[in-house]
This record gives sequence, C-alpha cells and structure tokens, in this order.
Amino acid sequence: MKINPPLLALAAGAFGIGVTEFAPMGLLPVIATDLGVSIPAAGLLISAYAIGVMLGAPLMTLTTGRLPRRTLLIGLAAIFTVGNLIAALSSSYSMLLFARIITSLNHGAFFGVGSIVAASLVPPQRQAGAVAAMFMGLTIANVVGVPLATWAGEVKGWRSAFWGIAALGVLIIAALRLTLPDMPAPTEGDARSELRVLMRGPVLAALGLTVVGASAMFTVFTYITPILRDQTHGSIGFVTAMLVLYGVGLTIGNWLGGRFADRSVDRTLIVTLAALTAILIAFAFAMPFAGPTAVLIFLWGIASFALVPPLQVRVMSAAADAPNLASSMNIGAFNLGNAIGAALGGAVIAAGLSLPFVAIAGAFASGAGLLAILLSPRAAAARAANLQSL
Repeated sequence: MKINPPLLALAAGAFGIGVTEFAPMGLLPVIATDLGVSIPAAGLLISAYAIGVMLGAPLMTLTTGRLPRRTLLIGLAAIFTVGNLIAALSSSYSMLLFARIITSLNHGAFFGVGSIVAASLVPPQRQAGAVAAMFMGLTIANVVGVPLATWAGEVKGWRSAFWGIAALGVLIIAALRLTLPDMPAPTEGDARSELRVLMRGPVLAALGLTVVGASAMFTVFTYITPILRDQTHGSIGFVTAMLVLYGVGLTIGNWLGGRFADRSVDRTLIVTLAALTAILIAFAFAMPFAGPTAVLIFLWGIASFALVPPLQVRVMSAAADAPNLASSMNIGAFNLGNAIGAALGGAVIAAGLSLPFVAIAGAFASGAGLLAILLSPRAAAARAANLQSL
C-alpha cells in the first residue's frame, strides 16, 4: 500500500493507544511493589481499562455521531492525553485505577471510527489492508513503545512511562489535525438504526468471536513478565527482548491477517485460531527453556494479531449499513476479551496453579473460538458451496 498520510496519522493514534494499553503488562511487578498491592490486584488495572473500553465504545460512538470525523478523532486523542497525565500524577492505586478508566474511554471509538475512516480512504478491495495499516501502529507499539516503557519503568519508575505517553498524545493530536481530511459526520442512520444493526445475529456472533479470540491472547500476555522471570528465569534485558520479539510477531501477523483476509476472512480465522491453540500448548511446556520460548513468543505474536484485521472486517461486513457502533463495539469486545483473559489468568494464579497452566487456559480459549467458527452457519454455508463446486 502506498504511503498515505491520513493512514499514517491514524496509525500514530493506534500506536499511542497500544502503548498505554499494553505497557502496564510489562510494568505489573514495578507498579505492584511501588503501590503495595499484589500482582493479581495490579492485573485489575488492565481489566479496568478493558471494561472502560467496552463501556466507552457505545457511549462515545452514540453521543458523538453528529461530529465531523476529524474533530471527533482529535477529541478522542485529547481524552487519551489527559488520562495519561492523571496516571503520571497518580500517588495511589485508586487514583491510577481512575486514570486508567478515563484513558480507556477514547479507545473503542477511536479504533471503531478510525477503521471506518481508514476503509473510506482506499478502494473497496483494499479495505482490509487499510484497516491493517491503521492497526499496524498498534503492533509497532509492541515492538518499540511497550519495551521502551517497560525499560523506563524499571529504570526511572513506572510514572515516567505515562509522562512519555502523554507527550506522545500531544503529537498525535497535531498529526490528526494536519493530515486528516475534513470529513463530515455521516448523514445516514441514527442511534436507533445503529442499535438495531448491533442486535443482528451475525453481528453478535462476530463480536462474540472477537471476545474469545482476545481472551486467548490476554490470558497469557497479561502475565508475560512474571512468566519470563519466574519460569524462564530471564533478566530484565531478556524480558525486554522478548517483548520486542513479540511485537515484531504482532506486526507481521497484522500484515498477514490483512492480506489474507482480503481473500477469505473465515479461512484466515480458522487457520490462525488453530495455530494459536497449538502454540500456547507448546508454550506451556517450553517456558523453562529460553530458546524455544523465544521462538514460540515470536510465533504467538504472529498468530495473535493475524486475528485482528479479519475480525474487524467481519463485524464491519455484518453491519455494513450502520457500521460505526458495531465497529466501535468490536474494539470493546476485544477489550472485554482482554478483561476476561486477565481475570482468567489471575484466577489460575490465585488458585495456586503454576504459570504453565495460564498458557493452557489461553489455549482452551482459542480452541473455543476455533470450534465456534467451524460450527457457525456462515462457515457451514461456505463448506457446502465448496462441495457443490467440486
């Protein structure tokens, strides 16, 4: 895809949101120690953010439907910036929890509306690629931003990471203002029609699949730092390197997911969910060994984000006549999966089970998603059509 400045600005916004969403996962031990809470309690900061995304997606989308798209995206970036400023100033667990909720309110609407804007900037046959280009910022955040935030948190204190993210928010606002065209608010549809579309069976099924797929990822990724420290016995340098490697995998997976989803959304999801299930099972047994762990983390990153473009396009396609709320709710569904995954992994740890069982729990989640899509009416119809063509 050619260089497209508006897409780059949207990707920059995705980068900033990715850093603020994922950075606390690498900082859990530091935050827990500084604020005097347990690792599972610190993990609730991630669950709270995810729940805020889920609630903020419909709230922001339905109440801002008449705003021009550029104005809306800039306003959402401003909420992101203010939330991270509060986090940087937090002196207690409750204040940081509040800051995370404030920050999360922009997330679903930014990605939801941003996906629609991104798709409108390219021809119809390139829409999955355009969505993937925007989400590329999210994956690059895991290559550069999250490891850098983890390092800064370890060396200079976790608040320094949030100061840096807040400064990034100011740059994102400027980029959106300078590059996005002045796109008016959509004239077709209203809140009622958006809600009616959201209640369709295919839309709900697509959202449910996003929840399951995301929970598979975050069951394990939320606790990746304790896993690498306690099971692999890695240093902070090793942990940082693994986060970079995972981020590289996410970036490659996002590109592959967008490319293959332009050919077949369902086939891409089936292959990716099957691969993710196998990788997480292998990871449960390979954790004590640094070499195999590095390989599996890379493959895990590829499989994790190869899911994102086809899941987003699946929802946008199912809600084609009123896509704004459904697209935003899919981001909320992704973060509901984030919250469920973080809670599931925390429950495994709190139950006294060893950390490899966290990966097994993630494999069960991805296996459930694979089973759901194989049994879906859409997949069954596709298989029947293929048989008839033979």
